[in-house]
Amino acid sequence: MAGYTPMIQQYLRIKAEYQDAFLFFRLGDFYEMFFEDAELASQELEITLTSREGGTEDRIPMCGVPYHSAAGYIEQLIARGYKVAICEQTEDPKQAKGVVKREVVQLITPGTVMEGKGREDKENIFIASITLLDENSFGLAYNDLSTGEIRATVVQGRIHELVNELAAIGAREVVVDPGHNPEHLKSFKERGSMAVSFEEVHSPHEDFTRLLEGIKGRPDLEKTVSRLLHYLFRTQKRSLDHLQPVSYYEGSQFMNIDYHSKRNLELTETVRSKGKKGSLLWLLDETKTAMGSRILKQWIDRPLINRHVIEKRQNVVAQLLEQFFEREELRERLKEVYDLERLAGRVAFGNVNARDLLQLKKSLQQVPGIIHVLDSLGGHAKEMSEGMDPCGDLAEILENAIMESAPLSVKEGNMIKDGYHSELDRYRDASRNGKSWIAQLERDERERTGIKSLKIGYNRIFGYYLEITRANLHLLDDTRYERKQTLSNAERFITPELKEKEALILEAEEKSMELEYQLFLTLREKVKEYIPRLQQLAKAISELDALQCFAAVSEARHYTKPRFSEDKKLWIQGGRHPVVEKVMQAQSYVPNDCRMDAEREILLVTGPNMSGKSTFMRQIALTAILAQIGCFVPAEEAVLPIFDKVFTRIGAADDLISGQSTFMVEMLEAKNAIDHATENSLILFDEIGRGTSTYDGMALAQSIIEYIHDEIGAKTFFSTHYHELTVLGETLGRVQNVHVSAVEQNGKVVFLHKVKEGAADKSYGIHVAQLAELPDKLIKRANSILEELEKGSGRQQAAIVPEKKPATAAEVDQQLSFFGESQKSRKKDSKAEKALEEIKSLSVLEMTPLEALNALYNIQKKIKSL
Repeated sequence: MAGYTPMIQQYLRIKAEYQDAFLFFRLGDFYEMFFEDAELASQELEITLTSREGGTEDRIPMCGVPYHSAAGYIEQLIARGYKVAICEQTEDPKQAKGVVKREVVQLITPGTVMEGKGREDKENIFIASITLLDENSFGLAYNDLSTGEIRATVVQGRIHELVNELAAIGAREVVVDPGHNPEHLKSFKERGSMAVSFEEVHSPHEDFTRLLEGIKGRPDLEKTVSRLLHYLFRTQKRSLDHLQPVSYYEGSQFMNIDYHSKRNLELTETVRSKGKKGSLLWLLDETKTAMGSRILKQWIDRPLINRHVIEKRQNVVAQLLEQFFEREELRERLKEVYDLERLAGRVAFGNVNARDLLQLKKSLQQVPGIIHVLDSLGGHAKEMSEGMDPCGDLAEILENAIMESAPLSVKEGNMIKDGYHSELDRYRDASRNGKSWIAQLERDERERTGIKSLKIGYNRIFGYYLEITRANLHLLDDTRYERKQTLSNAERFITPELKEKEALILEAEEKSMELEYQLFLTLREKVKEYIPRLQQLAKAISELDALQCFAAVSEARHYTKPRFSEDKKLWIQGGRHPVVEKVMQAQSYVPNDCRMDAEREILLVTGPNMSGKSTFMRQIALTAILAQIGCFVPAEEAVLPIFDKVFTRIGAADDLISGQSTFMVEMLEAKNAIDHATENSLILFDEIGRGTSTYDGMALAQSIIEYIHDEIGAKTFFSTHYHELTVLGETLGRVQNVHVSAVEQNGKVVFLHKVKEGAADKSYGIHVAQLAELPDKLIKRANSILEELEKGSGRQQAAIVPEKKPATAAEVDQQLSFFGESQKSRKKDSKAEKALEEIKSLSVLEMTPLEALNALYNIQKKIKSL
């Protein structure tokens, strides 16, 4: 290091503390990177790699980005899983002796992103912390730094349940203690969470007492939350006044939907595209604010099981649905409300600007009107308004302080209104009047000297000056004029009056900007005092936004208010799949009824592929979820039990990341449902057992149905193509057969998409293959094989062996030459006999595919040598 320049030495000292991050090293108007950082960043960001002298013979690799546009570059790096350490100048270069002092002022990680041009405002970005409590439980805490919300819970179960929970909340980063199980860290990464080891800190932080109030007396969770908070304070290196007290919850307070079921039901993103469009969230999201959209997603992720709270939401939705004009006024006002949660976060973080405060003011100005509308509605809507603090005193302060045309920069002035501060007004008056005085002086001097071309100019070196051309110098006889600069065709002068006014004007402008900046910082600190009130207001506004969105969707899609039963009754008349119905648009969606009760708990659903079995099953689950988040449902009438858990096994694919086959994924999802379902749960099983042989699959399917029937008693939908299972409708008391109907016309199948009582008579699989336009010869052969199979005992037999042409003499000779005597020689071949014995001795069912391939290769070599 000794051979490097002092600046590069400073860089290397700081970089040594942040080896796992890009170091954005501030030099003037750029963030520069050097050495390996520069080489990697130039590739990742596609920016030019250059070099510079560093005090050694070899030039140092270097690249950089402008500081004013660094946010976009930082966002790119964070999105790819990197960290970025922001290193700023911490002293005035004019006052520095030697190298300007610099230090890292913030470490940005995937879980601590506060802002970015491409950031999805409608999403939470969570960072989590976990603690292993015992073999079957974990402490979990997570935070969205931009909104300040912190939640904590205990996850019961093994690592699988924890990974599912982290995936469900979408944690970008997980903070663990250094001794955590490496296999766990691998599991986190596979589900999209970057794991960070963080040394346990035992010293309490002054800000922790208030934040830990919600989990007081829970040392298991206090340790988990403290690790998270220490990590946040350590990386952000500033006061985080917007962090909210920990909100503790238990999983039993909400409908439990595991990660796989959320994915199968496409609640917040689709299975195929991983995007929002086509999901339940996409259908519902008619919110007007970003914070409303975020809470809507949270509600979908965690439906309620408290009937009283659900019905309160329903009642507000009903009020808004009935009062069209009031609802439209609310929607118009909500359009003008900015993201209060993140504005409060920016205030606390210290990166708020004058335009942000204008947005805050405009948002607060909408609140009195919102409260007035809710009060006029009465009932539960009026109760919501009682929790809304309009923060009128803050709105008034901002109205008096901030100019409507305030710039983005907080150091260029023109932010604070006239009349807000008397000293600032004096500076501005001096600056404005001083320039008027200069213009008047120019006119007076022209008249007094008779020099019409005399002018007063300004530059940064000489300040203000009077300029007279050489041709007019003989007219100047004023002793007050002091020569300042000689040009080729003119002379520049100053006078005592001009210098005095110049000092006043320049001082006024400089001090005006300095004073404005200080006034803005003071105003920002004042706004900080309102952060808890703003966060409480944001929560109330976001909940109202989500409920008005339910009303808007329910009206547009003709949804009805569901009722809840006490006797496990499920009755849906004219039910529809909400997302499929919207996607179909003008096409006619075929509604279906569904009836279940204590005597009819398992519906065995049969019918052709593409007939709508999976759609029917999904729409029941989505209807239950919509009901339990407080929304109306897509049906003519709906009576539902309140479900504690929903499990789905619909569709499957290989989990290549975990090395699990389709059938193993199917079995694991089935096991999860069977292990955790209760009599108050909802289970959807689609084609269980088809990933293995027919008899294996049928045996598993039947035993699963029997187990659910005898041991669990959950409401269950079980679709299958094993028609042999329909006999269970006669042997098991609470199993009922239903089918999705189809008819055959002119040799082609027509799907009616209507669910009817009883079992389907056939699967129409070959008809579906025909619809897919497989070759006619193939379809004809399949029908022929099907006819042969159907002549059997009713169960699927071994595959029909195709007829073979008589073997030619040459072929017979070739076969005999392998297994016995040749027609040519009739001599016994000892090598062929050995190969045959080796084949007979193989235990094929106990071999792995690789072992079988190797054995086949060795036998082939022996045969080729005959």
